[in-house]
Amino acid sequence: MGTKAATLIIGGTAAQIADSVRGLVERGHLSPGETLPPVRALAEQLGVNRNTAVAAYRTLARSGVVVSQGRAGTRVAQRSRVPQEGFAAAGPLRDVGNGNPDPRWIPDLGPALATAAGRRPVLYGEPVIDPGLKAWAQQWIAPDVPTQTQDLHLTLTSGAVDAVERLLAQALLRDDTVALEDPCFLASIHLAQLGGYRAVPVPVDAEGMTVEGLRDALDQGVRAVVSTPRAQNPTGASLSARRAADLREVLAEHPYVLVVQDDYFSYLSRQPFHSIIGPDHQRWALVRSVSKFAGPDMCLAVMASDADTAARLEMRLRPGTTWVSHLLQRITHSVMSDPAALALIEQAGAHYAERNGSFADLLTARGLPTEAGDGMSLWVTLPVAAREVADRLTRRGWLVRTGDEFRLEQTDERSRHLRLTVHDLGEEDAAALANDLADAVHAAG
Repeated sequence: MGTKAATLIIGGTAAQIADSVRGLVERGHLSPGETLPPVRALAEQLGVNRNTAVAAYRTLARSGVVVSQGRAGTRVAQRSRVPQEGFAAAGPLRDVGNGNPDPRWIPDLGPALATAAGRRPVLYGEPVIDPGLKAWAQQWIAPDVPTQTQDLHLTLTSGAVDAVERLLAQALLRDDTVALEDPCFLASIHLAQLGGYRAVPVPVDAEGMTVEGLRDALDQGVRAVVSTPRAQNPTGASLSARRAADLREVLAEHPYVLVVQDDYFSYLSRQPFHSIIGPDHQRWALVRSVSKFAGPDMCLAVMASDADTAARLEMRLRPGTTWVSHLLQRITHSVMSDPAALALIEQAGAHYAERNGSFADLLTARGLPTEAGDGMSLWVTLPVAAREVADRLTRRGWLVRTGDEFRLEQTDERSRHLRLTVHDLGEEDAAALANDLADAVHAAG
């Protein structure tokens, strides 16, 4: 039944039980890896219904406090480092799971930096959005929002992840529910865990977030929905016009649920933008960042939102970071006004699409049918458990990411997907990886 510390759990509701367990963990009375009482035993111990204990454990699992291991029981989560986007500690391995852009296709920031640095300093109390950037941002984002340009409310944040974090924080309280795509962008998983939100998974297929999945999440009372309209990470799926229309119809019945569209791949995408935000929706935001095409160090995102959300964001920005550096704004505006830089960004988008498509063809020819979606990486479906294949690829010198990392809820069933970033591989290396992957699948099978 676990240790004596487990008998200290108290509470008569799911929320009280979850808070009790969280407190015991925070005070060190329950240690990482320690087994909690089975659901039935905990219900008897506290004199509550079994479903109440189940709900408490589910809340704790979604908050990252415990890990459900099926018949092996429920354990306090280990304080291990959670997966992050970007380069991993690969050592001598070739990292093909990092999701990074290729530096060769990022515009040179030198001229833009010299121009921006040569202008007068910005002082306290001045407008938080530089006039030049604001004019460009309005042209960039206005055609895709459900409002008139003159009514457009813009906010700048330090990247798309910062934007989503602030949006959720101004709309949700701890234990509120948020609908997230499943499989999910790693940063979104972290935001839900750190914010104490209960993430409701919405399955993703080739046309994006599914209609039935969203309807089910809304029926569960979610207060916010985060959707990726193009190049969904990790699957590469983009919303079709038909799917977006169907999702708008479902959301029309819930106009006060906050809908966040994270269009992070914008300029690089090979797919058209389709919005799930209808013209009468009351709480919404469209986020576009520059990091994928101007470079990850360019931490700037433009967000358009309804007036109420914009006002709430302004209040949240006041106590801390009140604006994004005007130097960064001016560099961004300079780059995005340079015809040569824009041409390079367009070539970059074509390059990523071509390399992903080429590698998908290599895998298909080797008996692993693969469709190249949009985005920096490929989502590869395997006939065997991905972890076994990943281990075998490690022995052949490759570091990959398995689909297990992108799941909202960990289960005993192992993922059969890999996310591969292959756009910077030459023809010889790409063929070698495809051969090694096919051999690893055959050996694992």
